[in-house]
Parts: sequence; structure tokens; C-alpha cells
Amino acid sequence: MRNIHILLTFTLFIFIVACGGSDKKSAETTSATPATETKSSEPASYDPTRGEGKFTAENVKIDPKLDTGMADAGEKIASVKCTSCHKMSAEKLVGPGWKGVTERKTAHWIMNFITNPDPMIDKDPELQAQLELCLVRMPNQSLADNDARHIVEFMRKNDGIK
Repeated sequence: MRNIHILLTFTLFIFIVACGGSDKKSAETTSATPATETKSSEPASYDPTRGEGKFTAENVKIDPKLDTGMADAGEKIASVKCTSCHKMSAEKLVGPGWKGVTERKTAHWIMNFITNPDPMIDKDPELQAQLELCLVRMPNQSLADNDARHIVEFMRKNDGIK
């Protein structure tokens, strides 16, 4: 009985420390932000259809037909950098499943996100909601531009594009 009491006390302590640390950081960040710069002004300049980064509809061209060479290269990259957190189905692992992602998001948005996740998570309300579900920020994998393009082609293959 004593061991259970100690375990419960320890668990409660960890819970309080974990929750308390997050609130403290949030309060410090808020007080350090200048009055002229508010979080509500940031999303107004953010384009949720393009994301945050250098990729646009003009510089990312997608052929309606799948480029199997790119998709195969993307599959190899994804197996090293992505599949430990993402399933190819709609099922969540650590992060959300990839099924249907190329139907919901544009190629340039996906490329901006996978090469530049932190600024997009900070500004995109949809990504912030996803973060609340997954509880883990996507790490920056330091993908080269062509790696990101290959991953998008692999995602298209996963979504049934031929």
C-alpha cells in the first residue's frame, strides 16, 4: 500500500511540474513580446493556402501524371526521415497519416511545411489544431528542395495518382 502511495505522489508531482512548466514559459513569452507585435496580427499576413516558405504555385510544377522515378526516390527518403512518425494510411502514428494529404493540400504547401515546419506551426491555425491532437511538433528534417519534391511525388503515389 505504501508503494502505491509513493507512486501516486510521484506521478502527481511529475504532472504538476510538466503542466506548470508550460504555463510559465507561455507567460514569459507573452510578457517579452512587444506591444506592437501581437499573435493576432501574425495570422493575417500568413497565407494558409501557400504556407510559409519559398515554394509557390509558380515554382513548383506538378505533372498530372506521376513521375515514378521521383516517387521511388521520395519513398527512400520517407523511409529514413518520415515513416517512423507517419503511416501511409489515414491512421495517426506519432503524426497524422498521409492518406489523402495531396488531395487536401497543394504541393507547394506540403513542400513549405516539410522544409520549414516551425514557422508554419507557429502561424497556421490548422497545424496548431493538429499539434493539439498529436502533441508532438514535427521536427525540421533539413530536407533539400529536391528531397521535398520527391516526397511530394511519393505522397501522390500513395494517394493513387498514376
